[in-house]
Amino acid sequence: MSTDAPSPRSAIEALRGAQNLTDLYPVLNANRMTAGWHKIRPSLWPEPRTEFSPMHWRYAEGKLALDQAGRWMSTEQAERRNLILYNPVGDNDYATLRTIIVAYQMIRPGEHARAHWHTPNALRFVLDAGEGVYTVVDGVELPMRPGDVLLTPGDCWHSHYNHGDRDAYWIDFLDVPLVHLLEPMFVEHYPGGDQPVTSRPAESEFMYPANWIDTQLDRQTEPVAQSLAQGGIRQFELPSASHIPTLQLRFTRIEAGKVFEPPRSTANRVYAVARGRGHAQIGSLASNWSAFDVLAAPTWHPIRIAADEDTLLFEVSDEAVMRAIGMFREGRPA
Repeated sequence: MSTDAPSPRSAIEALRGAQNLTDLYPVLNANRMTAGWHKIRPSLWPEPRTEFSPMHWRYAEGKLALDQAGRWMSTEQAERRNLILYNPVGDNDYATLRTIIVAYQMIRPGEHARAHWHTPNALRFVLDAGEGVYTVVDGVELPMRPGDVLLTPGDCWHSHYNHGDRDAYWIDFLDVPLVHLLEPMFVEHYPGGDQPVTSRPAESEFMYPANWIDTQLDRQTEPVAQSLAQGGIRQFELPSASHIPTLQLRFTRIEAGKVFEPPRSTANRVYAVARGRGHAQIGSLASNWSAFDVLAAPTWHPIRIAADEDTLLFEVSDEAVMRAIGMFREGRPA
């Protein structure tokens, strides 16, 4: 079907020939215009709404699926052996929430996930990995250990290696859907696929070890937690904004028997369970969760997460974007 608009002369003639609004509307439509007083659907609404639904993905299912796929699909064939956690809205088969994609990924002993760079920012939350598993970011080798968070900022070369003796698993978080919306997408693959290692530092600005994260949580004071719920809750935000300005990274520690109930907000939030077990109510979704599960909370949905045992949550959200453009809002739980 042609998308060409009528010629200016024919458009003028049609507009002059209109005898009433009923005649005018099809002429406007043919010229790719619509009357603001005659819109097919509203463009403003009194509070945030979204097509995306609260979701819960279970690690037990994701891990088994990756193990099965590992029998038939290598990193040479797939480049990345990952399972995308998508929200079943419309024809979407990719985005977890409007601005964020989350995936479980696995790499087997002896495998190498080839190097590339792309516009979107990415990070890894390591679930299970032995010695010899690492990511390389612009030539810097970063070991992948359980509970660690590793950054791979946009435009950085990155690749993954497993020189150990057992499979390794982690969760990927990227802002690809945001880049899709804004459209400045670029990607390039490293010639030959094998990025050389230029340094192996003991510490890196791209790496937050699990023990360091726990130490930072220990240092947080109880009054901060009191503002969130009934006490027994500590939070720590990773200082990652200078590298990944689009995603806010935060850990929340919840004591057994306590409830985490943050205010509703305009941010989209994903929670990965670092450890613990409990139950959650996110909007209309009620579920029981355990270690390494993933929960998705779309914008403006009420969140209530109750810990049956001591729990640590890793939260990735687009709150940083909402704050940067002046559109972050909070409200009382519904």
